[in-house]
Amino acid sequence: MPELDFKGKEFVYNHHLAIPHRPLIPHPDQSIGAPRLDGNLIIHGDNLHALKSLLPMYAGKVDCIFIDPPYNTGNEGWCYNDNVNSPMLRDWLNSNPVSIEDGLRHDKWLCMMWPRLRLLHELLSETGSLWMTLDDNEIHRARMMLDEVFKREEAFAACIVWQKKYATANDQTGIAPVHDYLLVYQKIDWRRNLLERTDNNNAAYRLEDEKGIFRISDYTCNRAVQCFST
Repeated sequence: MPELDFKGKEFVYNHHLAIPHRPLIPHPDQSIGAPRLDGNLIIHGDNLHALKSLLPMYAGKVDCIFIDPPYNTGNEGWCYNDNVNSPMLRDWLNSNPVSIEDGLRHDKWLCMMWPRLRLLHELLSETGSLWMTLDDNEIHRARMMLDEVFKREEAFAACIVWQKKYATANDQTGIAPVHDYLLVYQKIDWRRNLLERTDNNNAAYRLEDEKGIFRISDYTCNRAVQCFST
Protein backbone atom coordinates (compact mmCIF):
# COMPACT_ATOMS: atom_id res chain seq x y z
CA MET A 1 0.00 0.00 0.00
CA PRO A 2 1.41 3.47 -0.87
CA GLU A 3 2.58 5.56 2.06
CA LEU A 4 2.48 9.31 2.54
CA ASP A 5 5.88 10.89 3.17
CA PHE A 6 6.25 14.26 4.89
CA LYS A 7 8.87 16.19 6.85
CA GLY A 8 9.01 15.07 10.47
CA LYS A 9 7.17 11.78 9.95
CA GLU A 10 10.01 9.73 11.38
CA PHE A 11 9.86 11.78 14.59
CA VAL A 12 6.08 11.62 15.11
CA TYR A 13 5.52 8.06 13.85
CA ASN A 14 5.51 6.62 17.38
CA HIS A 15 5.13 9.87 19.31
CA HIS A 16 1.74 8.73 20.65
CA LEU A 17 3.57 6.02 22.61
CA ALA A 18 5.74 8.61 24.39
CA ILE A 19 2.79 10.67 25.62
CA PRO A 20 2.51 10.10 29.41
CA HIS A 21 -0.75 8.92 30.93
CA ARG A 22 -2.29 11.75 32.92
CA PRO A 23 -5.21 10.90 35.21
CA LEU A 24 -8.44 12.74 34.57
CA ILE A 25 -9.27 14.94 37.57
CA PRO A 26 -13.02 15.45 38.19
CA HIS A 27 -14.35 18.89 39.13
CA PRO A 28 -17.48 18.33 41.25
CA ASP A 29 -18.33 22.05 41.29
CA GLN A 30 -18.60 22.02 37.48
CA SER A 31 -20.36 18.66 37.18
CA ILE A 32 -24.01 17.68 36.97
CA GLY A 33 -24.54 14.90 39.46
CA ALA A 34 -21.77 12.85 41.01
CA PRO A 35 -18.53 13.03 38.96
CA ARG A 36 -17.80 9.76 37.16
CA LEU A 37 -15.35 8.81 34.41
CA ASP A 38 -17.59 6.25 32.72
CA GLY A 39 -20.31 8.71 31.69
CA ASN A 40 -20.51 11.91 29.66
CA LEU A 41 -17.26 13.85 29.87
CA ILE A 42 -16.06 17.34 29.00
CA ILE A 43 -12.26 17.37 29.11
CA HIS A 44 -10.36 20.65 29.30
CA GLY A 45 -6.74 20.37 28.18
CA ASP A 46 -4.42 19.45 25.32
CA ASN A 47 -6.35 17.06 23.09
CA LEU A 48 -3.33 14.80 22.59
CA HIS A 49 -2.97 14.26 26.34
CA ALA A 50 -6.75 13.95 26.71
CA LEU A 51 -6.88 11.15 24.15
CA LYS A 52 -4.07 9.29 25.92
CA SER A 53 -5.89 9.70 29.26
CA LEU A 54 -8.98 8.01 27.78
CA LEU A 55 -7.13 4.87 26.70
CA PRO A 56 -7.12 2.98 30.03
CA MET A 57 -10.92 3.01 30.22
CA TYR A 58 -12.04 3.35 26.60
CA ALA A 59 -9.44 1.61 24.40
CA GLY A 60 -11.28 -0.46 21.80
CA LYS A 61 -14.69 0.57 23.14
CA VAL A 62 -15.70 3.72 21.23
CA ASP A 63 -18.24 3.08 18.46
CA CYS A 64 -18.31 6.50 16.83
CA ILE A 65 -15.74 9.33 16.76
CA PHE A 66 -16.31 12.73 15.12
CA ILE A 67 -13.49 15.26 14.83
CA ASP A 68 -13.31 18.73 13.28
CA PRO A 69 -9.57 19.49 13.01
CA PRO A 70 -8.03 22.69 11.61
CA TYR A 71 -8.60 22.78 7.85
CA ASN A 72 -5.12 24.29 7.44
CA THR A 73 -6.32 27.13 5.22
CA GLY A 74 -3.42 29.29 6.35
CA ASN A 75 -5.76 31.80 7.94
CA GLU A 76 -6.94 29.91 11.03
CA GLY A 77 -4.08 30.79 13.38
CA TRP A 78 -3.60 27.25 14.65
CA CYS A 79 -0.28 26.43 16.34
CA TYR A 80 1.98 23.39 16.32
CA ASN A 81 2.52 22.72 20.04
CA ASP A 82 3.62 19.07 20.36
CA ASN A 83 6.79 18.52 22.38
CA VAL A 84 8.48 16.02 20.08
CA ASN A 85 12.07 14.91 20.63
CA SER A 86 13.38 16.52 17.46
CA PRO A 87 15.33 19.79 17.04
CA MET A 88 13.50 20.47 13.77
CA LEU A 89 10.03 20.06 15.29
CA ARG A 90 10.99 21.99 18.41
CA ASP A 91 12.05 24.83 16.15
CA TRP A 92 8.50 24.81 14.76
CA LEU A 93 7.29 25.88 18.21
CA ASN A 94 8.98 29.24 17.61
CA SER A 95 7.29 29.86 14.26
CA ASN A 96 3.64 29.85 15.35
CA PRO A 97 0.94 30.44 14.32
CA VAL A 98 0.97 28.45 11.08
CA SER A 99 0.25 30.91 8.26
CA ILE A 100 -0.39 30.63 4.55
CA GLU A 101 3.16 31.88 3.86
CA ASP A 102 4.61 28.92 5.78
CA GLY A 103 6.13 26.56 3.24
CA LEU A 104 5.96 23.71 5.77
CA ARG A 105 2.34 24.21 6.83
CA HIS A 106 1.20 20.93 5.25
CA ASP A 107 4.03 19.01 6.92
CA LYS A 108 3.20 20.63 10.26
CA TRP A 109 -0.47 19.73 9.89
CA LEU A 110 0.38 16.11 9.12
CA CYS A 111 2.79 15.94 12.08
CA MET A 112 0.07 17.34 14.33
CA MET A 113 -2.62 14.95 13.06
CA TRP A 114 -0.58 11.73 12.97
CA PRO A 115 -0.26 10.94 16.72
CA ARG A 116 -3.87 12.00 17.35
CA LEU A 117 -5.20 9.69 14.65
CA ARG A 118 -3.08 6.85 16.03
CA LEU A 119 -4.70 7.31 19.46
CA LEU A 120 -8.17 7.67 17.97
CA HIS A 121 -7.64 4.40 16.11
CA GLU A 122 -6.78 2.70 19.40
CA LEU A 123 -9.97 4.05 20.99
CA LEU A 124 -12.22 2.72 18.20
CA SER A 125 -14.05 -0.55 18.75
CA GLU A 126 -13.81 -3.24 16.08
CA THR A 127 -17.18 -2.12 14.70
CA GLY A 128 -16.49 1.59 15.26
CA SER A 129 -16.13 4.37 12.71
CA LEU A 130 -14.22 7.66 12.50
CA TRP A 131 -15.81 10.76 10.93
CA MET A 132 -13.64 13.79 10.07
CA THR A 133 -14.58 17.08 8.37
CA LEU A 134 -12.14 18.82 6.02
CA ASP A 135 -12.01 20.99 2.92
CA ASP A 136 -9.88 20.92 -0.24
CA ASN A 137 -6.68 22.00 1.55
CA GLU A 138 -5.90 18.65 3.20
CA ILE A 139 -8.56 16.14 2.09
CA HIS A 140 -6.26 14.24 -0.29
CA ARG A 141 -3.39 14.03 2.21
CA ALA A 142 -5.80 13.04 4.99
CA ARG A 143 -7.08 10.07 2.97
CA MET A 144 -3.59 8.72 2.40
CA MET A 145 -2.71 9.23 6.08
CA LEU A 146 -5.87 7.47 7.27
CA ASP A 147 -5.26 4.57 4.88
CA GLU A 148 -1.89 4.13 6.57
CA VAL A 149 -3.20 4.56 10.12
CA PHE A 150 -5.97 2.00 9.55
CA LYS A 151 -3.44 -0.21 7.73
CA ARG A 152 -5.76 -1.09 4.85
CA GLU A 153 -7.37 0.83 1.99
CA GLU A 154 -10.65 -1.03 2.57
CA ALA A 155 -11.06 0.92 5.82
CA PHE A 156 -12.23 3.86 3.72
CA ALA A 157 -16.03 3.89 3.84
CA ALA A 158 -17.04 7.16 2.19
CA CYS A 159 -16.16 10.72 1.34
CA ILE A 160 -19.41 12.60 1.86
CA VAL A 161 -19.77 16.00 0.22
CA TRP A 162 -21.91 18.58 2.00
CA GLN A 163 -22.83 21.98 0.64
CA LYS A 164 -21.73 24.68 3.06
CA LYS A 165 -22.80 27.77 1.10
CA TYR A 166 -25.80 28.62 -1.05
CA ALA A 167 -25.28 32.32 -1.69
CA THR A 168 -23.89 33.47 -5.04
CA ALA A 169 -20.17 34.35 -4.86
CA ASN A 170 -19.90 37.17 -7.40
CA ASP A 171 -16.50 38.19 -6.02
CA GLN A 172 -14.95 34.77 -6.70
CA THR A 173 -12.19 34.83 -9.34
CA GLY A 174 -12.46 31.11 -10.15
CA ILE A 175 -14.85 28.29 -9.32
CA ALA A 176 -16.48 29.19 -6.01
CA PRO A 177 -15.81 26.69 -3.16
CA VAL A 178 -19.30 25.83 -1.91
CA HIS A 179 -18.76 22.42 -0.34
CA ASP A 180 -16.65 20.60 2.26
CA TYR A 181 -16.09 16.91 2.97
CA LEU A 182 -16.81 14.35 5.65
CA LEU A 183 -14.37 11.42 5.60
CA VAL A 184 -15.62 8.13 7.05
CA TYR A 185 -13.32 5.25 8.03
CA GLN A 186 -14.07 1.97 9.80
CA LYS A 187 -12.04 -0.91 11.17
CA ILE A 188 -14.09 -3.65 9.53
CA ASP A 189 -16.02 -3.79 6.26
CA TRP A 190 -19.08 -1.57 5.99
CA ARG A 191 -22.33 -3.07 7.23
CA ARG A 192 -25.61 -1.30 6.62
CA ASN A 193 -28.03 -1.13 9.52
CA LEU A 194 -31.22 -1.41 7.47
CA LEU A 195 -34.55 -0.40 8.94
CA GLU A 196 -37.35 -2.94 8.83
CA ARG A 197 -39.73 -2.37 5.92
CA THR A 198 -43.22 -1.16 6.79
CA ASP A 199 -46.58 -1.66 5.06
CA ASN A 200 -46.38 1.94 3.84
CA ASN A 201 -43.02 1.20 2.19
CA ASN A 202 -44.37 -1.89 0.45
CA ALA A 203 -47.57 -0.13 -0.70
CA ALA A 204 -45.59 1.81 -3.35
CA TYR A 205 -44.35 -1.43 -4.97
CA ARG A 206 -47.43 -2.81 -6.70
CA LEU A 207 -45.75 -4.78 -9.48
CA GLU A 208 -44.07 -8.15 -9.15
CA ASP A 209 -41.98 -10.51 -11.26
CA GLU A 210 -39.72 -13.47 -10.63
CA LYS A 211 -37.17 -11.19 -8.87
CA GLY A 212 -39.69 -9.71 -6.44
CA ILE A 213 -41.82 -6.61 -6.08
CA PHE A 214 -40.92 -3.37 -7.90
CA ARG A 215 -42.28 -0.07 -9.15
CA ILE A 216 -41.80 2.06 -12.26
CA SER A 217 -40.22 5.49 -11.69
CA ASP A 218 -39.17 8.48 -13.78
CA TYR A 219 -35.54 9.37 -14.39
CA THR A 220 -33.89 11.12 -11.48
CA CYS A 221 -33.06 14.05 -13.77
CA ASN A 222 -35.79 16.18 -15.31
CA ARG A 223 -34.68 15.91 -18.93
CA ALA A 224 -32.84 13.62 -21.29
CA VAL A 225 -29.25 14.23 -22.34
CA GLN A 226 -29.02 16.99 -24.96
CA CYS A 227 -26.46 16.71 -27.74
CA PHE A 228 -24.94 19.71 -29.47
CA SER A 229 -22.76 20.01 -32.54
CA THR A 230 -20.00 22.58 -33.09
